[in-house]
Amino acid sequence: MTEAVEYDVVVLGAGPVGENVVDRVRAAGLSTAVVETELVGGECSYWACIPSKALLRPAIARADARRVAGLRDAAQGPLDAEAVLSYRDYQVSHWKDDGQVGWMDSTGARLYRGQGRLQGAKKVVVDGPEGERHVLTARHAVVVCTGSRAVLPDIPGLAGAKAWTSREATSAQKVPGRLAVVGGGVVGVEMATAWQALGSQVTLLVRGGGVLPRMESFVGEHVIEALTEAGAQVRTHTAVASVERTGGTGPVTLVLDGGERIEADEVLFATGRAPRTDGLGLETVGMRPGSWLPVDDSCLVDGSRWLYAVGDVNHRALLTHQGKYQARIAGAAIVARAQHVPLLESDRWGAHAATADHSAVPQVVFTDPEAAAVGLSLAEAEAAGHRVRAVDYDLASVAGSSLYADGYRGRARMVVDLDREILLGVTFVGPGVGELLHSATVAVAGEVPIDRLWHAVPAFPTISEVWLRLLEAYRG
Repeated sequence: MTEAVEYDVVVLGAGPVGENVVDRVRAAGLSTAVVETELVGGECSYWACIPSKALLRPAIARADARRVAGLRDAAQGPLDAEAVLSYRDYQVSHWKDDGQVGWMDSTGARLYRGQGRLQGAKKVVVDGPEGERHVLTARHAVVVCTGSRAVLPDIPGLAGAKAWTSREATSAQKVPGRLAVVGGGVVGVEMATAWQALGSQVTLLVRGGGVLPRMESFVGEHVIEALTEAGAQVRTHTAVASVERTGGTGPVTLVLDGGERIEADEVLFATGRAPRTDGLGLETVGMRPGSWLPVDDSCLVDGSRWLYAVGDVNHRALLTHQGKYQARIAGAAIVARAQHVPLLESDRWGAHAATADHSAVPQVVFTDPEAAAVGLSLAEAEAAGHRVRAVDYDLASVAGSSLYADGYRGRARMVVDLDREILLGVTFVGPGVGELLHSATVAVAGEVPIDRLWHAVPAFPTISEVWLRLLEAYRG
């Protein structure tokens, strides 16, 4: 059976990004269809942000307790792995999306289950799970919110080794005795932290000279030191040449470039992401399947007047919160254009331009210690041609830090534009610093002058007093 229906907006992908687009366009009264091949709620809800943080939270809480007098002795035992995995399962609703579907229904949007693909301008064909076909025509916009997927490198033997990607790492039902993690990015270090705390013997293999290479170098140094102290083995300048695993069961052997062999019970490859744009029919509108989709600041695809790409697929910032931000921007832009309102006339607060993607992207890495950064690193600022100065401060010297934890270790840096005397970037590493990040994001996104930041008084005794110390160091 084939059904043909017309809507104002058709959204491909019902993850957090697609949900936020739906929320904005439906609030303005635009009829909306949403197409989803898997679970409503997407990667973040079931295989990324939520389950990974559910696994990490007990590990971080125990580490914090071990640094506090009166709790230290009580927190020396192992984590209850079964309870942690059960908590993770609860947080992801046991991989059922009933609650998310209920929310979607409440918006008045129509959900279509199945594979959706473009079939020319403003037309989407959906093949449903029961063989039914729906032909959806969009009056105003088609929005691609299909996210990204893990990429496995082309290494001999890997295809049949049943290696973990981020999905298996966040959904595994038992703790491997030995876990090899290949890759020193966010997924690699977070999962190394979580599974080491749950009882695995973790070996982290990194091709480069450190971890978290997109952050300031001192961040990776702190994270490596902590992983090593926790019992993990971290090996930098190490590349995997091949993988061996008979029948995809039993131990897996990693053969390194120099011929050394490392054996583990499971191996996680956290080595990059690719856009989920294969099979979307991009070729029918003159675009290449499997490609990232470049967009303008309203998330309108370059060269198009009706096709939007929001979230990971546009490759601007592969972060859930940034994708949701883009979704709010795109939704407002779609509504304005549908109502024939020029964006500049309706854009009282910059609501139709995703400027934060360029200058104020925040990120927290939930390792122990936490790492948090927004804006440009020192190297990025210098490469962009800014005249800058980096101001560093030892977080252990802040009064609130010593109360937060015995033996607190951490560091803060702000990157100052010397010509305008505003902050271009801020980075923290240390226990609990994730909660400092939004103040830094406001300072960077708002281009708050240094002279005004003096009047944002940090409460005593909190770790946030580091702001005062950074400003004092800058003024010298």
